[in-house]
Amino acid sequence: MADVKMQSGAGMTLFSILFTIFALGQCSDQVPVVIWSSESSLWQSQDAPALGHVVSGSQLVTYLSSAISNGPRIVLLFLQDKLSLDDFTMYGGAFGNKQDNAFPNLEAALEMAPSSLVLPSVDWHASSAVPALLQEKLETSPVYLEPSTLRQLRLNHSISSLLVLRLPYTTSTQFMSPKEMLSGNDEVIGEVLSILKSQAIPYTAVFTALRPSRVIREVSLAVENLGRSLLQAPPKPAAAPHPPVMYNNSVGPCILLWAENLTMSHVRSGGAPVLFELTSRTFGPGASVSLTDSVCNRTHSRLVLNYGDVEGYKDFKVIFVMNSRRYPVSAQHWFTLDNVEIEYNGLKARFNGSRQIYAPQNYSFHCQSVTSFRNPLLVPFSSSDNATNWRVSFTEFQIQGFNVTGPSFSYASDCAGFFTPGIWMGLLSTLLMVLILTYGLHMLMQLKTMDRFDDPKGASISVPQTE
Repeated sequence: MADVKMQSGAGMTLFSILFTIFALGQCSDQVPVVIWSSESSLWQSQDAPALGHVVSGSQLVTYLSSAISNGPRIVLLFLQDKLSLDDFTMYGGAFGNKQDNAFPNLEAALEMAPSSLVLPSVDWHASSAVPALLQEKLETSPVYLEPSTLRQLRLNHSISSLLVLRLPYTTSTQFMSPKEMLSGNDEVIGEVLSILKSQAIPYTAVFTALRPSRVIREVSLAVENLGRSLLQAPPKPAAAPHPPVMYNNSVGPCILLWAENLTMSHVRSGGAPVLFELTSRTFGPGASVSLTDSVCNRTHSRLVLNYGDVEGYKDFKVIFVMNSRRYPVSAQHWFTLDNVEIEYNGLKARFNGSRQIYAPQNYSFHCQSVTSFRNPLLVPFSSSDNATNWRVSFTEFQIQGFNVTGPSFSYASDCAGFFTPGIWMGLLSTLLMVLILTYGLHMLMQLKTMDRFDDPKGASISVPQTE
């Protein structure tokens, strides 16, 4: 569902569409796309898709082409890691409670913009290609920046510019709630727009995400299909949404890294924690990480993820240091993840992972959760290390630093041992029951029956006291 606004007075109506469309249907793999501009008459009313329509990639190209050809040459792309229509429904004050609205600046921008377009349901594969589409239409390379660096730029409105601001998102409450995260992103949008307004720069802004934050499997409620659906085999798990990071040397691939989620949080003295959502920066089509300074050989591998300037931190890097050694007891080589280092603003935080993260050299290492705070596998080297101010969380983490033969991991050595707590409880309970049964059988075997019986027709039996 979409709507087009040609006058600034209809901004509230357009923004409300994001809240009310949830009642008309449920989107399982769509991402909202919001476009507005300081110029008017970028779209025509007949361009709006039909009610409940999911915008395809070709249609999205048409909308973006119209905005670029008829609008300003400076395009702002607010690219969030994840976003779904449910986020507007849950945190946008959709039920009249504007105090809980996490998007006041976005709502104000839509209300005041002379021209805007709201596409609540866009195929997420198309929305993830928005950076490439804008780059192609503008014929310029994107510039990734922070709000603080935008003040230092001197933009020429006659020259095409694509300014990309990456906005984090998380559904976890380990560091920050989703509402707080969305509110922080909305403040970034407001700050950027105020800078452009103060400099009287015409612009076109796009707010979207790389993938949906909530994917809901659509289930048919038809009675005639209910029994059949219950008897069907469960669906196969979806493939990995992005390939692993692969570093190649002169010989070929030598380091592989993959994770479903890479999240870090830095607690600064006297300030709120700064959250780093690095997943989309590391994996997928929108990845901006550089592997410069990475090295690997037969005994040492060093993977350097260089993100540049992130959240106001200069030269932000995450480094994984692995070493391979031969252990005579097992008669084979094992590799350990000795260090996980975070470099920023000329400082370094170092975590030790060699005690828990290890695997045979021919294998990869996998763990469902690698953290530094809850059942930690990564621990600071000392109490005075800068790592004590950092919290690291890797989900579905897998790494291989030796004997890499291609883009796929070798057999994984998992951090979950064979004897889990549940297995130990079962074994101990079984052993206790066996001991009770053995004791009972032993007591039954010690019972002795009488070997003499009283005959009423004969003399009574006398039992000597000595027997």
